[in-house]
Amino acid sequence: MYFGNNILGDIMCEEKENKQENGCEESNSSFETGSITVESSGHFIHCLTIIGQIEGHYILPSQNKTTKYEHVIPQLVAIEESKEIEGLLIILNTVGGDVEAGLAIAELLSTMTTPTASLVLGGGHSIGVPLAVSCQKSFIVPSATMTVHPVRMNGTVLGVPQTLSYFEKMQDRIVNFIENNSKISAEDFRKLMMKTGELIMDVGCVLDGEGAVECGLIDELGGLSSALSFLSDRIGENNAPHDN
Repeated sequence: MYFGNNILGDIMCEEKENKQENGCEESNSSFETGSITVESSGHFIHCLTIIGQIEGHYILPSQNKTTKYEHVIPQLVAIEESKEIEGLLIILNTVGGDVEAGLAIAELLSTMTTPTASLVLGGGHSIGVPLAVSCQKSFIVPSATMTVHPVRMNGTVLGVPQTLSYFEKMQDRIVNFIENNSKISAEDFRKLMMKTGELIMDVGCVLDGEGAVECGLIDELGGLSSALSFLSDRIGENNAPHDN
């Protein structure tokens, strides 16, 4: 069952280029924003996809599939404040992208009280790793992969000590976030980031689904049904009466 939430519907209408005077059609806006709300076990769960490249402060070429943080953040706020939506499923198939934009989304997800679950399909690479671990429980399918590597920057870079210090601080932000939101230690994650011999043009490594779970980065192997089942259970716990 599809469910049109008023708050999220307003956001989708604003993003629709050719919206009509009386509002926007739910089906079209769902495809444009990559999100939809469904009913599962009597609970309304919102599904949000993070795909392609995560776009930051600069607009990427039109041929790139992107996830825009200025679109995602208002949706997360609306979901958290919504009285109808009881759970949030994040589906990831991303190559990574802007570090600060990705961390901003990840930090917002990690502070939500709405039950959240993430599911890695295809790939959850680079800054997609913090996004994958930011939810209350993370899932990954066996065929998915996750690339772990140090922070990189495109364009002109000044060869001064301050630049190296900036990279180190940025990397620390990522490592600390992952340590605080997953079962892997900062030391073990740094070892994965600096591993050699796997990536031809870079240091780091590629983890498949089982490897990501074994090292403690992702909580559990599973697919859509596993993630929805977790959300339904968590919602049921939240709705259960509590003894005073």
